[in-house]
Amino acid sequence: MADFLPSRSVLSVFFPNCLLTSGEAEQLRKSREIDKCINRDKTYVKRLVKILLLGAGESGKSTFLKQMRIIHGQDFDQKAKEDFRATIFSNVIKGIRVLVDAREKLHISWGNPSNQRHGDTMMAFDTRSAMAHGHGMVEPKVFQHYLPSIRALWADQGIQSAYDRRREFQLGESVKYFLDNLEKLGQSDYLPSQQDILLARKPTKGIHEYNFEIKNVPFKMVDVGGQRSERRRWFECFDSVTSILFLVSSSEYDQVSDGGRQTNRLSESSTSSRPIVNNRVFSNVSIILFLTRRTPGEKVKQYRFKDISPEFSVTHQPVERPGLLVECFRKKRREQQQKPLYHHFTTAINTENIRLVFRDVKDTILHDNLKQLMLQ
Repeated sequence: MADFLPSRSVLSVFFPNCLLTSGEAEQLRKSREIDKCINRDKTYVKRLVKILLLGAGESGKSTFLKQMRIIHGQDFDQKAKEDFRATIFSNVIKGIRVLVDAREKLHISWGNPSNQRHGDTMMAFDTRSAMAHGHGMVEPKVFQHYLPSIRALWADQGIQSAYDRRREFQLGESVKYFLDNLEKLGQSDYLPSQQDILLARKPTKGIHEYNFEIKNVPFKMVDVGGQRSERRRWFECFDSVTSILFLVSSSEYDQVSDGGRQTNRLSESSTSSRPIVNNRVFSNVSIILFLTRRTPGEKVKQYRFKDISPEFSVTHQPVERPGLLVECFRKKRREQQQKPLYHHFTTAINTENIRLVFRDVKDTILHDNLKQLMLQ
């Protein structure tokens, strides 16, 4: 009987690497490495907690993202602080220009008529040319040039009277904080503190992500611009969302929005929440309402819901009743929506407060996510 000689194909079953050329062996190694990467990525995606930050403009989304960066160990380096410094200078110049313009439109007299020239100086500020090289930010030498006029204007009683009527026009919440600290901002070696950075206001354009881990669980937080022109981008981020944090600035209930000068900010937040809480895509997604306040304010006791907007005229209860504020957002949901709408009250610039609240939010998200994985 002739000796049996197995074919190459048969041998390759039992000794897959023996009969390969060096080129084929290298291809096989690369293929296996790719398979490992794919499996790793699949495991990562399955474990990934993707949190979408939504809300109207100036609701505190970017501030919340800054807090996550501070809390989870990635502090701001020298370059980041210099960028925020330029943003703060921009906030101050924009804020004082808004106040000068509001003083005139509200027919408020100057405290000191000689400050008209400082007002003219600020209104002549060319935002496009002065900020062009800083990508919408003001450089230190530019700020130093305008600082004497800003200082004189903020000390004027007419500008202070305009500020007291800020609910009648759009003004950033942190403008007063920075104007009260002009001496610090004017120092040649000024770099923003952590609180300064948290209060710096730069409108979010496009989509920003921040990745971090908590006890080996990967988190991806996605911040989308809240201005009306940016909201079309919200739906681009809906894929594989684990949870939505919908942020509302509850301290801005007596102010108008930037996108529509006659639109109440709280009313706009309430309206923009409707398509989110009723979207079928999110039927199994945790939706958590964050009612943020930058700092406690006396004005809370001066208003009732009926003063905010016709939308809230159903109740004459004080705005300081937080349960009623949550109820206004719950009413935006259709009756068939059974999943609970979680809520938390926070102070946006208080890092320790945000740390404690996010710990509870994380537990809620992970608990709900685990239930969904078990049902799959």
